[in-house]
Amino acid sequence: MTEPTITQLQAMPDDWQRALAVVAHPDDLEYGCSAAIAAWTDAGREVAYVLATRGEAGIDTLEPEKCAPLREREQRAGAARVGVTTVEFLDHKDGVIEYGTALRRDIAAAIRRHRPELVITLNHRDTWGGVAWNTPDHVAVGRATLDAAGDAGNRWIFPELIEQGLQPWNGVRWVAVAGSSTPTHAVEATTGLERAVHSLLEHRTYIEVLTDEDPETYVRGFLTENARTTGARFGGKPAVAFELFGR
Repeated sequence: MTEPTITQLQAMPDDWQRALAVVAHPDDLEYGCSAAIAAWTDAGREVAYVLATRGEAGIDTLEPEKCAPLREREQRAGAARVGVTTVEFLDHKDGVIEYGTALRRDIAAAIRRHRPELVITLNHRDTWGGVAWNTPDHVAVGRATLDAAGDAGNRWIFPELIEQGLQPWNGVRWVAVAGSSTPTHAVEATTGLERAVHSLLEHRTYIEVLTDEDPETYVRGFLTENARTTGARFGGKPAVAFELFGR
């Protein structure tokens, strides 16, 4: 029998200057795609982060009012490791984000503020590869981000944003979904992987409640294995995968 052909991933477009990453929680981007973001900022592109929550419900042993500022600090430190200085929080409630017009409006407003060509989000489907159940927050934010990319360009949707000085932005050319089980594109992670490791390590408080393993061993193993697995579909080079939707 012949060996099955592995479908190769295409290279992500590189003819853009500004990107906006929209996710639910601190550490979502660090687990999902920060090696790609490091490569992009190294190339002189601008990337901003918008997080729907401050991750305040993520640590069982830490009350939300104490957890939120700690996780915000860790997120800003993690972002700085990969060249991102703009980090905003929408202050939706962690764990109970509701998909709907309020969330779409907040994300559309962020897109109008930052005027990106590329929007990045995390897996919006019910499962991770049909193996593990996804969280409602990821599903809600991912889906709302895909929808808000269109909302941002339509002056008749959320007209109150125009009253706030946020003119329509119809310049989003792609939405890239990290963590998808059906990726189409990839970014080489060779140059950004080490910075991605240190970026995720900035979330040490969260990581230490996830695993008894040494944090650096855990982080390095997780990110390296993901990059190696993706690389099998990207010419053998370590890579970060995305499902890319054109607009």
